[in-house]
Amino acid sequence: QTGAMLAVLWEYRARFFRVDLRLWINLVVAFIPAAVLGLAFGKFIKSGDLFLNHETRVGFTPEQRRVGRGNFPAFYDRETRIGALGGYWETGKGLYVGAVLDSTPRGEEVFRAVGDCLAQGVTPGLAVVLVGDNPASRAYVRAKDKMCRDLGLHSVKLELPAATTQEELLARVEELNCDPAIHAILVQSPPPKQIDEAAIVRAVHPEKDVDGFHPINVAKLALGDATGFVPCTPLGCQRLLIESGVEIEGAHVVVLGRSMIVGKPVALLLMQKEKGANATVTVVHSRSRKLTEITRSADILIAAIGQSEFVKAEHVREGTVVIDVGINRVPDASNERGYRLVGDVAFDQVAAKAAAITPVPGGVGPMTIAMLMSNTLKACRQRTREREN
Repeated sequence: QTGAMLAVLWEYRARFFRVDLRLWINLVVAFIPAAVLGLAFGKFIKSGDLFLNHETRVGFTPEQRRVGRGNFPAFYDRETRIGALGGYWETGKGLYVGAVLDSTPRGEEVFRAVGDCLAQGVTPGLAVVLVGDNPASRAYVRAKDKMCRDLGLHSVKLELPAATTQEELLARVEELNCDPAIHAILVQSPPPKQIDEAAIVRAVHPEKDVDGFHPINVAKLALGDATGFVPCTPLGCQRLLIESGVEIEGAHVVVLGRSMIVGKPVALLLMQKEKGANATVTVVHSRSRKLTEITRSADILIAAIGQSEFVKAEHVREGTVVIDVGINRVPDASNERGYRLVGDVAFDQVAAKAAAITPVPGGVGPMTIAMLMSNTLKACRQRTREREN
């Protein structure tokens, strides 16, 4: 509007000082709306009520604004149908969950913890072992390695050929068990068919098992022993709920899925008698009777069944908080990769009813890596404390 007004002035500059009633009427008509809009918009900007992301043209209020570097959706507002980018977090009306490490209080905690370790002359060390060339696993390992380096951690990325034998892998794991510079070990899943994954999990020293899959750590989780390690994805789910202000205590949490990676540990975690837990937990799966009836009773639904878009609108009631752990590839000819990533939840259907929902990709995934870093620091601190004693 201001540009249009200036253009009119320039066009009529030769006649500007002559009395021309039509000209002045046109100028007034053009100026009044421009002035009103300009003042209103200026007040909006000045008071900090609007933040505009110039790549997405999405606006956020200060309560939604966080400093971050993520490029993935972090939450979805079912009223406005706006998907925010990673690094933005709504803390006001309607809590839409999702986070990246460097845009949450947890990120600040991790950075501080790293600083504490370094101040004591100890650099936390994480070793990630990848066997084979699974593209998804390779990308995930790269993300973990980058996060380690960004945080200032000692990172070892051990990439072994797909033909690696069970004995060779066990030998490499034992080397890492004995390495004092390595406080945490993660063997990327799934391994090639010739590898007995359960045997590899048991071979990792429990005090370095930051995946939380060793039988001793599973037992510690069941017993409520805080010295054990909780699997990263369940821990990330809990952290998302806590950081989003979702009330867990007393809530009915329905976990869809019974795997040792997510389903069982997240159920054990959320039923603990401690802060950020104390939920009533029901575990269901694809063989459960009256599954829809049970999921509709949930205050919080955690979907980890491993089936693309399994959870539909009829599975949830209005106001449910939905955590989608699944990540599945579905064919998509319009995508240059030939596929797109979806979760275990039919997002568009469920988002229309959910009070809060995590998107895929970009919801639980970043928090999983964040919790891996947190577990690595925990392993370092516990190991250092043992040596001091």
